[in-house]
Amino acid sequence: MSILTRPSSPPRTPTAPSGTRVAARPRARTDALLSKAVVNGLLIVAAFYTLMPVTWLVIAATKNDRDLFSTSGFSFGDFSLLANLHHVFTFNDGIYLRWFGNSILYSVVGSAASTLLCVATGYAFDKYEFKGKEKLFGAVLGGVLVPTTVIQLPMYLLATEAGVVNTYWALLLPALVNPFGVYLARVFSEGYVPNEVLEAARVDGAGELRTFAGIALPMLAPGFMTIFLFSFTSSWNNFFGALVMLNDEKLYPVNLGLFMWNSVTQQQPEYYSLVITGSLVAVVPLIAAFVCLQRFWRSGLTAGAVK
Repeated sequence: MSILTRPSSPPRTPTAPSGTRVAARPRARTDALLSKAVVNGLLIVAAFYTLMPVTWLVIAATKNDRDLFSTSGFSFGDFSLLANLHHVFTFNDGIYLRWFGNSILYSVVGSAASTLLCVATGYAFDKYEFKGKEKLFGAVLGGVLVPTTVIQLPMYLLATEAGVVNTYWALLLPALVNPFGVYLARVFSEGYVPNEVLEAARVDGAGELRTFAGIALPMLAPGFMTIFLFSFTSSWNNFFGALVMLNDEKLYPVNLGLFMWNSVTQQQPEYYSLVITGSLVAVVPLIAAFVCLQRFWRSGLTAGAVK
């Protein structure tokens, strides 16, 4: 009687799927490196595009009038930055310093008042219930859709009736209205100020004003600084509003003053160095504001994005 034996199965060879998975790892790594290279390349191009005008401005501000027209844009000439700064600050009895001070007044004072008003309004929309709240908030958001240039003529007519044309109030009062700041303030209030903390303060006997000033406002510091930076940048770059509202050069902000200098460069080329050096000085406050307040800026944008 013979015993039948099953033939032993041959050793299993690696299948195609497993081989495919092994080969996919280097390919995935290559794709990731390629993606990073593309992204970094685009960032480098964007940074170059952004920094090139600023680089030209810095180089041009170091040149005298002769080198400004006889050398290429990105080549250095005789270092005359200190002489150019002295010329700008002393020209026409130091009118540039007055323009610079006006811009500080319009931007810092106007932005601080506008930000405080926006934060209080956004806090009220978030924490209080009243009739027609959402409709009123919708009307505020509608103001975001209206371009500033469209309302400049009605604002000028209102300022004329109020008698504030060609005064500091002509730019300070319109700066108080910031619909987008109200929207951001409501978002920050929802994310930063818990209702339980406010209820505890009310139980302890704190009034509504004290609750807002002593508890809610410190919690809203990142949002406050974010809205302030938006408002500061907008006020510092407010050219058209100043052009419409102001006639006295002693009230000009720095951007309008530089525009007036630039308008006569065709007839008087020596104004070119004044405009270039003055423009370099004019961007310093914006850079300083973002550098000093960037931690509030980052935390505020993160909170708003998560919300």
